[in-house]
Amino acid sequence: MRDYAERMRVLVTGASGFVGRHITRRLQADGHQVTGLARTQPDNGPAVVDWALGDVVTGSGVEKALTGADAVVHLVGIIREKPGATFEQVHVEGTRTVLAAASQAGVRRFLHMSALGADPASASGYGSSKGRAETLVRESGLAWTIFRPDMILGVGDDFFSGTLRDLVLKPPVIPVVGNGAYPFRPITAHDVAAAFGAALERPATAGSSLDLVGPRQYTLRELQVLVRDTIGVKKPLVNVPLPLMRLGIALLRLLPSPPITFDEFLMLTSTTPSDPAPAVTALGLELQAIEDHLATVLAAAN
Repeated sequence: MRDYAERMRVLVTGASGFVGRHITRRLQADGHQVTGLARTQPDNGPAVVDWALGDVVTGSGVEKALTGADAVVHLVGIIREKPGATFEQVHVEGTRTVLAAASQAGVRRFLHMSALGADPASASGYGSSKGRAETLVRESGLAWTIFRPDMILGVGDDFFSGTLRDLVLKPPVIPVVGNGAYPFRPITAHDVAAAFGAALERPATAGSSLDLVGPRQYTLRELQVLVRDTIGVKKPLVNVPLPLMRLGIALLRLLPSPPITFDEFLMLTSTTPSDPAPAVTALGLELQAIEDHLATVLAAAN
C-alpha cells in the first residue's frame, strides 16, 4: 500500500450523485486521481472525472474498475426504494460486492458512507440496511473508516431540497410530525467532502466510525420554520399527532411522488443526538453553518 502522504488513485462509487460530486471535487483539489463508478456514462457528473462503467448491485465491472486503485470511497445509497434498487440490494449487497472486489484487487483503504443512527435493529429499512452494511465493512479486514452523517445540506440534497421543501410547499398548511421536537444536527456537503478528504490523509482514522454532524442542533420544527422563512411563504405550522401522521402517509403512498414516505417518517422520529467534537478533532474540520447556504440550496431546487 502506498504512503498516505502521497497522492492516491481513488475509485468513488456514486460519484455522479449529490454527495459524490462534492467529494470528487474535493479529492481532485487535493491532488488525487479520481475515477467515478457509474452504470452508464453520466450526463451530469463532474466533467474532469475519469469514468468506469460498473454496477455495485450486479457486480458487473466493479473489480475491473478497481484495478490499480489505492483507495475506495463507497458512497452509493438510496433514500427511496424502487424495483431493482431496494435498500437490501443497494446498501447491503452493493457494499458486499465492493468490499469483495477491493480485497480481490488488493485495495486496502476503504472509506464508507453510512448514516447517523444506522443500526441492524432499526425499524427503518434504510437504517437497518445501513447498519448491516457497516457490519460488513468492519469485518472486511480492510483499513476502513465509516462516516455517519446527519442530514446533509447542499444543492440537490434529498432532505432540505426534497422532504422539507415539499412539506412546506405542497400541503395547504405545513404539517409538523408529532410535537416536532426531534433533534437534528445537519451538516453541509462542503464539510462532508472535507471529512473524506482529510481521512485519506490521516492513517490514524483507519478503524474509526465517525459521526458527521453540524455545529448546531435544531428541532425538526425549527428546521421547518427555517425553510419556510427562507422560501418566503406564509403558511401556519400544524402539529399532526403521530397516529394521524401515519394514516396520512399511508394515503400519500397513492401519489406518484409523495412528499414523505413511511420510512422517511421513521427516520424523522427516530433521530440520534450526536456530538461533532470527535470528528472535528480527528479530521481537523472547521464546520460551516447551514444558514450560510440554505437560500442557495432552496433556490436551486426551483
